[in-house]
Amino acid sequence: MFEKLRIIFSIPELRKKVLLTIGLLAVYRIGFHIPLPMIATNMGDIGGGASDFFEKVSVFAASDLRQATIFGLGIMPYISASIIFQLLGSVYKPLEELKKEGEAGRKKLNEYTRYLTVFICVIQSYMYLKFMLMAGGSTGYGNINPNFLNADATGLFFGWQIVAVLVMTCGTVFLMWLGEQIDEYGIGNGISLLIMAGILARMPQALYELIRNMKTELTGLSRGQVGIETLILLVLLFVGVVFGVVFITLGQRKIPTQSAKFTRGRRVYGGTRQHLPLRINQAGVMPIIFASSLLMIPGVMFGFLAGQFESGGSLFNFLNLSSLTLSDQSSYIFNLLYVALIFFFCFFWTAITFNPKEMSDNLRDSGTFIPGYRPGKRTTDYLEKVMVRITYVGAAFLSIVAIVPTIVYGSLGVPYSIAGFYGGTGLLIAVSVAFDLVQKIDSHLVMRNYRGLLEGAGGGVSPVV
Repeated sequence: MFEKLRIIFSIPELRKKVLLTIGLLAVYRIGFHIPLPMIATNMGDIGGGASDFFEKVSVFAASDLRQATIFGLGIMPYISASIIFQLLGSVYKPLEELKKEGEAGRKKLNEYTRYLTVFICVIQSYMYLKFMLMAGGSTGYGNINPNFLNADATGLFFGWQIVAVLVMTCGTVFLMWLGEQIDEYGIGNGISLLIMAGILARMPQALYELIRNMKTELTGLSRGQVGIETLILLVLLFVGVVFGVVFITLGQRKIPTQSAKFTRGRRVYGGTRQHLPLRINQAGVMPIIFASSLLMIPGVMFGFLAGQFESGGSLFNFLNLSSLTLSDQSSYIFNLLYVALIFFFCFFWTAITFNPKEMSDNLRDSGTFIPGYRPGKRTTDYLEKVMVRITYVGAAFLSIVAIVPTIVYGSLGVPYSIAGFYGGTGLLIAVSVAFDLVQKIDSHLVMRNYRGLLEGAGGGVSPVV
C-alpha cells in the first residue's frame, strides 16, 4: 500500500491533482464550522422530530443542517436541481433534445441547473431561518443573536434576514464551485467527494461515543450495553455489510452481444463478441433518499401545523401522533413501508433513467445485436425483461442495507449515530464514491504503465450476477 502511495505522489500531474483535491476539501471543512452571526444556537438544542429529520437529510447534503453555518444548506439544493432536470429530461421534449446535443447541450443544462440551484437556495434558506425563529420559544427570538434584534422592541430587522439568506445561498454556490474545480483540476467527482467528506467527518465523533460508552467486560449482548462481545459483533457485521455493498455496487449482468460482419475489399471486419453490462443496482442511492424523505416529512409537517394551530388543532394533533407512530424506526409498520417505498422508487427511477428502446436502437445503428434476438422490438423486450429481474435483486439489496441500521439500533441498543454507519445512504455513497475515485486514480497509473490500486486483488473486475 505504501509503495502505491509513493508511486501516486511521485507522478507530478497526479500529485498536483490529489493535493489540490485535498486542499479544496479542507476549505469545505473549515467553512463547515463558521456559524451564521445571526443564529445563537443550533438545531441540536431544539431536539424533537425536526432534529432527527435534519440529521438524516444532512447525510446526502454534505452538511449538518442542525448547525446554522455558512454552509448550512450544504450541496443539497444543487442535487435537488440536478434531479429535477434529470426527471424533466425524460418527459419534457426540449430538454430531451438538449441532452442529445453532446457537450454543448450538457453545458447548457449545467447552466440551467445553476440558476435553479440559486432559486432553491433562496427558498430553502428563508424557510430554514423561519423555522429557527419558530423554534426559539413563544417570543420567536430565542435562537437569534440579541445584536440583531430591533431596539424598538418591534421585532427583527428585515435586513439581517436578507443577509442571512444571501450568506447561506452564497455558501451553497461556493460549494458548487468547489465541486466544479475538483472536477476540472482535481481528481474524482467533486460533488460526490464533498458528500463523502461530510459522511466520513462524522466517524470520529461516532467512534468517540462508542468508546466512551463501552465497557471492558462481557455483557452478554445486553441491549444498551456495549461490551467486548458487542464490539466484536459490530466489527464483523460492519465488514460483512461493506463486503455486500461492494459486491452489489460493482455487480453487473453481462449480456453477450455480437457485431455484424462486413467486407471491405478482400478483408472481413466485425463479427467480434462483446458484452453489454447492466448494473444490478441501477438506481443507486436515490430510492433510499426518496423513501426516507417521504416517511420523515409527514411527521415534521404535521408537528409544525399542530404547533401553529394549538387552539383548534385537534385534527393536526391526531395526524401528528399518527405520523410519529408511522415514523418510529423500531416499529414493523415503519420498516414495511420503508421496504415497499424502496421497491417502488427502484423501479420508478430505473424506468426514468434506463431506456431499453433507445439502447436497442443504438445497438442496431452500430451493427451490433444480441444473439438469438432480432434487432428492434424483440431486443427491446428482452432488455426490459432483464432489467426488471435485476432491478428486483437491486431493490431487495437496498432494502436490506436500509434496515440494517434499524436492526442494529433496535436489537443492540447502539446509538443511531454509530448504527448509521452499518447501512443506509451514507455507506452506499461512501463506497460508490471511493470506488469511483480509485478507478480514476487507476486510469492515471495504467496510462503511465503502473499497476492499478486494485490490481492483484481482483484486478478491478466486477462480479457477474
